[in-house]
Amino acid sequence: MKKIVSIFTFALCAVAMMAQQPVITFKTTEHDFGKINEADGRVSTVFEFKNEGMEPLVLSNVRASCGCTTPNWTREPVEPGQTGKITVTYNPNGRPGRFQKTVTITSNATEATTRVYIKGEVIPKPAKPVNQYTIKMGDLSLKAKSVNFGTVKKGQKVNHEIEYANHTDKTITVELATRSEDNFLISQVTLEKLEPNQTGKFMFVFDSEICKIYGPMNFYAYVVVDGKKITTDEYKLSFKAEVDEDFSNLTVEQRQQAPILEMQSSLNLGEVAQGKSIKAVLPIKNVGANPMYLRNVYNNNEFINIVAPKSPIKSGKKADIKLTLNAVMDGEPMPAGFYEREILVITNDPNNPKKSIKITWTVQ
Repeated sequence: MKKIVSIFTFALCAVAMMAQQPVITFKTTEHDFGKINEADGRVSTVFEFKNEGMEPLVLSNVRASCGCTTPNWTREPVEPGQTGKITVTYNPNGRPGRFQKTVTITSNATEATTRVYIKGEVIPKPAKPVNQYTIKMGDLSLKAKSVNFGTVKKGQKVNHEIEYANHTDKTITVELATRSEDNFLISQVTLEKLEPNQTGKFMFVFDSEICKIYGPMNFYAYVVVDGKKITTDEYKLSFKAEVDEDFSNLTVEQRQQAPILEMQSSLNLGEVAQGKSIKAVLPIKNVGANPMYLRNVYNNNEFINIVAPKSPIKSGKKADIKLTLNAVMDGEPMPAGFYEREILVITNDPNNPKKSIKITWTVQ
């Protein structure tokens, strides 16, 4: 009986002690700023709290979840029945989009840790025109200097453009210089003579019907400013595309009679001495009914030279892709070790038009 009385007495004392502690309550624990403009700068809100306990309330720390959020709070003790405030400021600069942040409050209240929250959406600053043209080519500024036409079906035309601007205080002229062999790239300059602060566009059309290459390809053009053609990377525009044969209109019968590629997926060239060369063949066979055309053997490895058969491969016949490996890299003997590269064989087999072949060798 004495033990029960002791436990009851202890519980009453604990309740009494808790009743004497500070108690922190908030009018609201969340604020939604809604949509705010990045250009308008910082925004603030005030969270008001009250001490509903019997002892003075002291906030020992108020911490934000992010450096973009700054809290400021009542530092002096808040007497029972009195109020204090926490001002929370959010900096939207460089932070477009939605946000939600937490502010953690540590105090001597019965609930030692409490939290308040802010949220909203930052509307980004309007981009200044001058900031959009970040690439310099002499007196000319461009938004980009490379174009990826992506995957293009044979016969398609794909358009692209690059915007440019004159941010000097003088008039300049602009032209494009392309290679004659790149006649599949049709280009146009919308404004050849640019006054200060004027803008224009380079308009490009990739005509895959004219292009004789299948598979991945890279090509380029030069920007000519004030009549000066400078063939350096600073003035070069780079292009890439991948041309695929269009098999979408084949009938069921045509697919049944189509060529079928049969070849190995890897080729080990074995060992090669530093600075020496080695030759090998990669057999390719047509096990389909109609002739197989080797559209391309894509090879972007400077130390592998390839000679592909030009004649169509008849049904049931074989041909050889000839490879020569020169164990030289950047004019120097290739370092000893194991090497692995890939080539891409492209044919008119509608079910397997591209086949990647792994080439391996060891330099001694």
